[in-house]
Amino acid sequence: MNAVIPFIYVGLGGLLGAILRYLTTLAGLKVSLVFPYGTLASNLVGCFAIGVIAQLAADTDLLSSEARLFLATGICGGFTTLSSMIYELAQLLKDDEIFFASVYFALTLGGALLSFYLGSLLISGFFKP
Repeated sequence: MNAVIPFIYVGLGGLLGAILRYLTTLAGLKVSLVFPYGTLASNLVGCFAIGVIAQLAADTDLLSSEARLFLATGICGGFTTLSSMIYELAQLLKDDEIFFASVYFALTLGGALLSFYLGSLLISGFFKP
């Protein structure tokens, strides 16, 4: 494979992931201007998706290395938003929104871990080695 090709897969996936992330942020703002639902949704959905991708890669030959780069590193990397989460968490703490900051932190980390395992379990159920 040409040395530049992996960067193209990651870049195109990242572009798509970033656009999806922005659309998710806009949708979250329609729900609340205080609580960052868009970032929470991006992190949970992204962790679920990467769980699916990781399990598919482990249990099957359905995903090429190029597909994994495009999907996991590119799309999921552009879609999930840990840096945005930390910024929004800091803003909530700065605004003395301790309750919202605590809920957001717990839902994001706990939900992300749960989402990853749910995605992995979903695929494990379909593809038993």
